[in-house]
Amino acid sequence: MNDLKGKKIAILTEDGFEEIELTSPRDALKEAGAEVFIVSPKKDKVKAKSGDDWTNEYQVDVSLENANSSNFDALILPGGVINPDKLRTNKDALSFVQSFFNEDKTVAAICHGPQVLINANMVNNKKMTSVEAIALDLKNAGAQWEDKEVIIDKNLVTSRTPKDLPAFNRATIEAIMKK
Repeated sequence: MNDLKGKKIAILTEDGFEEIELTSPRDALKEAGAEVFIVSPKKDKVKAKSGDDWTNEYQVDVSLENANSSNFDALILPGGVINPDKLRTNKDALSFVQSFFNEDKTVAAICHGPQVLINANMVNNKKMTSVEAIALDLKNAGAQWEDKEVIIDKNLVTSRTPKDLPAFNRATIEAIMKK
């Protein structure tokens, strides 16, 4: 399947991302023909978690300071508790995220990933889902939150938890194909 051949996808992350929420979309996007790049404020490697346990390290392909949204067709924001909390206070990360919305490109966020979108001021009047722990945060920021496995609102794709990854990956690939 080469539906996304020629497409370049950024996965923005910090240390403490939920491992499967990075690896599952990455692998699905690669299988669909896309090139996938891990973008991070960290220069060398980022460290994953699986639940409460630290797991593997992943090579950073592009440092955030050298990343430009115009070089990518879509953005993925994995969850985890630590990762989005670090990214949402990083002004460069927020600018990077905002630029994808400004350029009308696909943005896909899962689990706690939408926390970054709150701080980027990109959730107001958007239909979204997330892990239940941040539902109130999203509602308070103006999102129309629903408890569904995946929600697509124009160029924004959101999902709740790792069990929703099959639907999240399908919806993300479909959204990128439409652009």
